[in-house]
Amino acid sequence: MTQNLPFPGQPSSDGHQCTCSDHEAEVPRLNASAIPHAIRHAAVFGALDAIRPGFAMDLVAPHDPKPLLAQAEERYDGDIDVKYLVSGPEEWVLRLTKSA
Repeated sequence: MTQNLPFPGQPSSDGHQCTCSDHEAEVPRLNASAIPHAIRHAAVFGALDAIRPGFAMDLVAPHDPKPLLAQAEERYDGDIDVKYLVSGPEEWVLRLTKSA
């Protein structure tokens, strides 16, 4: 069964609105290995675009994503802070935080 999520500002079927602060403690996790290689960077940038300043997401990658980080540095003009949570050898997990 698919759950339909509300647009920002619209209540879900239980009356909950996703623009509240109930979810702010959660850090979303994106597993890049599950995304086809041809669209992987675009998908990561789409996820980063959706995060508000001051918030973060965790990126799980099958290798050290240095090329992606270089593109992010250019695209976001240094407004993404990167912290390695796991540094291989099987997977890398990075916390990407948008500057406030």
